[in-house]
This record gives sequence, C-alpha cells and structure tokens, in this order.
Amino acid sequence: MLPRVADSLSFLYLDMVRIVQDDTGVCARIEVDGERTDTVYIPTAAISCLLLGPGVSITTRALATVARHGTSVLCTGAGAVRAYAGILPDSLTTHWLEQQVTAWADPKRRLDVAARMYLKRFDDADLPDGTTLAQLRGMEGQRMKALYRILAQQHGIERFRRNYHPDQWHAQDPVNLALSAANTCLYGVVHAALLALGCSPALGFVHAGTQHAFVYDVADLYKAHITLPLAFSLHQSANPEQEARRTFRAELRLVRLMPRIIRDVQALLTPDAADGEGDEERSERQDVRMVHLWDPEAGVLPAGVNYAREAD
Repeated sequence: MLPRVADSLSFLYLDMVRIVQDDTGVCARIEVDGERTDTVYIPTAAISCLLLGPGVSITTRALATVARHGTSVLCTGAGAVRAYAGILPDSLTTHWLEQQVTAWADPKRRLDVAARMYLKRFDDADLPDGTTLAQLRGMEGQRMKALYRILAQQHGIERFRRNYHPDQWHAQDPVNLALSAANTCLYGVVHAALLALGCSPALGFVHAGTQHAFVYDVADLYKAHITLPLAFSLHQSANPEQEARRTFRAELRLVRLMPRIIRDVQALLTPDAADGEGDEERSERQDVRMVHLWDPEAGVLPAGVNYAREAD
C-alpha cells in the first residue's frame, strides 16, 4: 500500500537548508551561528509531499532518492503558502485524476459537484431539486454579501465592498488588502494539496479558463471560515498584507488544513462511497498497478500482455 496522503507525516516543509544524500539517507543540513552544521535526516519513505521553501538547495542525488520513494516535491513560498512549481513521482497513480476528469467531463456530474461544493461552504444551506448553475451563482453571491455585512457589523465597519484592483493595489482599504493576501496564501496550500493528490489544478467545476481553476474551486470552501474572519480582524492594521500572511501561516497547523483539503476533495470526487470504511479507503492513494490498459467495456486490462489473438 502506498503512503496515506492525509497522514501526519504526509507534508514536510523546509526552508533555509541544504538537502543532500549521504551514506545513511537524505538529510537537511543547517548552519548554526556560522560555527557548526546540524544534520536532520528526512524520512523520505514516509512523506507524500516535500515542500521546499525559500533558501533551500537540493542535490541531484537527494532528489533522485526522494523521487524513488514516490514523494512529490513542491517549490513554495515562505511557510508553504504559495506553490510555484511541482515535481510528481512516477509512483503517483492517476486514480484521483481519473475521478476528477470523469466528473468534470459529464455536465450532470459537474453540476452535482458544484452543488455539493456550495453545500459544503454553507452548512445551513438547502438546494431545491433542479437548481441551475446560474441560480447557484446567485445564491452564492447573496450568501457572501450577507457574510460581509455580518463581519462588518461585528468589527464596527460602516460599509464594506469587496474590491480587487491590482493596478490600484495600495489604494484599497485594509480589509481588501488583507483578504487578497490571505487568499493568495490559501491558494498556495490548496495547490500543493491537489498536486500531492495527483489532481489537475486546471480542471475546475465552477471556475474555468485558468491553470488554477480547481484551486479556486477548492479554496472557496474555506474562505468563509478562515480568510474572511482573518481579513476583517485586520481592518485597523497599518500593514494588513504582512499581518495576514503571518497570521495565516501561524494558524495553518491549528486548523489542520492540509488533511482537511485531501478529505474534502476525495469526498467531492467520490460521493457514492460508503461512510466508515469508505472514508478510510478514500484516505489512501489507491494500491493499483502503475500502468494498465483502458477498455470501454472491460474497464481495466493488465499491461505487458500480447493481445494479438484478440485481433484475429
């Protein structure tokens, strides 16, 4: 069985270290006060995703060992809050990618995923049968306006309007600045989780037209509970962007967001799985053959077999 994506050791973040391979294994070397070098060995076989932050260098030999153990490697920003690039191992199966593509390519299933995303975002929401995507967007907009209004009242803000103008960045109010910064951090965490799971960040169910469409879809599940309250709490901050990033990074472990993203994405892509054992099964990377053949009737056929007789 391949490593569990949602295990406590699934994601390891490192920064300001040099990662090398020695005779014992892969280790991170850290210079301390310019007088000594501390060495910490990395349990590469027990990690699903290695996040490399600023100041990290890694040797080819160490990277080869990490890849051989089936570990995804992501280049991220400080605190793993932004994902810039990713290297996926050959051992990462396409199980969850296939689940995503199958649901994305079927308009009915795609709408169903979008509806369940809405229900997951708003716990007390109720969707009538036959709700269209246009109606869903309208309902989501009303919910967000109401949430803005409630948070503004709680923090004594007379009026709030969500604005995002990159060309007039510094002219925005502290809440908008903090919210944009916190959302960017959230996008990075979601991106890292999707890559570690093997999903495509580009195939969104609500968003489309960008390589981060699915990232935006999944990130929306958590904004109302994480980034929005954080942004409004910084409405009087002199440096809301910096404080938003630091606070988000500090609270990331408390909310255990990475395992939560994994569970939620798997549940959205496999809604018919049974409770209990189904949850445990979804938490695993599927133990399947790394290479097989597709057949429209049989489904999956073993690779490495000569099928010449079937062509006669």
